[in-house]
Amino acid sequence: MGDRSKEASPHNKGSAGRPWRQFVVASALIFLTACAIEEEPQRGTIGFVEGFIGGVATDEPRAALIGRDILSAGGYAADAATAVYFALSVTMPSQAGLGGGGVCVVRNAVDQATKTLDFLARPPRQVPAGASRPSAIPGNPRGFFALHSKFGRLRWEELVGPAEALARFGSPVSRAFAADLAQVERALLAEAPSRRIFGHSSGKRVLREGETMTQIELAAVLGRLRREGPGAFYGGTMTRNFIEAVADAGGALQAEDLRAYRPVWRETIAVPFGDLTAHFASPPGAAGGVGAGMWRMLSIDDRYKAADESEKPHLLAESAMRAYADRGQWLQPDGSSSLAPADLASEDRAARQMANYSAERHVPAGQLTPPPVERLENPFATSFVVFDRFGSAVACALTMNNLFGTGRFAKGTGVLLAAYPDGAAGRGPTSLGPMIVVNELVQRMYFAAASSGGVAAPTSLINVAARTMLAEEPLETAMQAKRIHHEGVPDITFFENGITDAAQKALLGRGHRLARTPTLGRVNAAHCPDGIPQRATKCSIFADVRPRGYGLAVSAD
Repeated sequence: MGDRSKEASPHNKGSAGRPWRQFVVASALIFLTACAIEEEPQRGTIGFVEGFIGGVATDEPRAALIGRDILSAGGYAADAATAVYFALSVTMPSQAGLGGGGVCVVRNAVDQATKTLDFLARPPRQVPAGASRPSAIPGNPRGFFALHSKFGRLRWEELVGPAEALARFGSPVSRAFAADLAQVERALLAEAPSRRIFGHSSGKRVLREGETMTQIELAAVLGRLRREGPGAFYGGTMTRNFIEAVADAGGALQAEDLRAYRPVWRETIAVPFGDLTAHFASPPGAAGGVGAGMWRMLSIDDRYKAADESEKPHLLAESAMRAYADRGQWLQPDGSSSLAPADLASEDRAARQMANYSAERHVPAGQLTPPPVERLENPFATSFVVFDRFGSAVACALTMNNLFGTGRFAKGTGVLLAAYPDGAAGRGPTSLGPMIVVNELVQRMYFAAASSGGVAAPTSLINVAARTMLAEEPLETAMQAKRIHHEGVPDITFFENGITDAAQKALLGRGHRLARTPTLGRVNAAHCPDGIPQRATKCSIFADVRPRGYGLAVSAD
């Protein structure tokens, strides 16, 4: 206090006039600071973050752009993932509608934990005999609310608002969604509500790429979700009307089904390798169990990294076949596992599965113990990956349990209903299983990926991850490389168009029966070779594009 009072006194020697000058300078600084505050963007506005923001990769481009805007506005990965989802509910309702569900692997840099978030579209308690198209309990709204509540930073309204605007004012149909529309054109035109929303004004065809799709009723629902949160949907003012609309559409839900629905945070399937740990979604996202099993088999003793180029396609096929055979041991009818997550891909289990592996020959599927079991798979899903500059990441896979779910809307809501999950009929979450790779010691995120494409979803994911994280190839090279798949039944190794003659010869020489296919799965992936947060400028992010898909990956430096 003594020093400060002396400096402030005009009677001190050598300090004449100093208080006035200090006042002028201070006033000027306050004025300039106020101007800077007014001119600088605030959190929640695009451009708030300067430099590296993270990245987003999705199967549908407009959703990726919205996610990038949220990261630019200062949002965390959980914020961007929430905004990406709600955008997808408008631009890709065939696979990500409000009536559907999904699973995410979530890495939070603050508490340094990696978890599975399960918000699948589950079966209602009972389905009356009169239900012509049984439907599931919607999981997406509450799932992403749970994600945002736990790890988000921006306001909920800021994340749902962009999707509401897309639905209300219309958005161009993307190539990705146009491809889905074309697959079921006749069925969509046969139903008046879907013909009104997805059909051309002529009524003779569905919308095509670039044509505007407006969803006013869905915009109203999104508006309620924006203002009131998902409580309005699951037990509030919307619930009674929604249940009646579901019944009119041939589905069956009760108020208690909606009120009781809760997303579930689960442990991941954690597979250590070297200094890193690969985290996979735990069942009922059953593809996580398949991917984790493959990863353990490939990473033990650096098996994949040490293999020569002629063996790598063979090794991928053999590990996939064994992982699918093992799935028949633990997969339950409802998609859950009879084993704990820690046991699904244990080192001992993988060693037993690979005990009869030969680098020189294919082991026929029928000689495995147990042999693979044929199973119908739901091929319809979509995925996305988001990571932020702090090292948080969210990798998600979503499904309506069928393309366009039941194919019917809940009248007056614009909400497509997800199909009743039935594994025996090939409708359910078995193909969902994203992954994230972290270093638990230094707390950095290195890799995040999610995939879709039915039975080939986990193998396509591991094709990319093995090249990137085990063989240390650039992510771009890994994404472009041709993929290998073997599900056990039939005992055939599938390969993508364009695979090299040398790779085909190597597989044939080892006794594989081969079948060519145009594409295997769709992958969205991000890779930071030095981990993040660290040298973020080295991070890369990619989405599958033609011929596999029509996605978009975006970032900003």
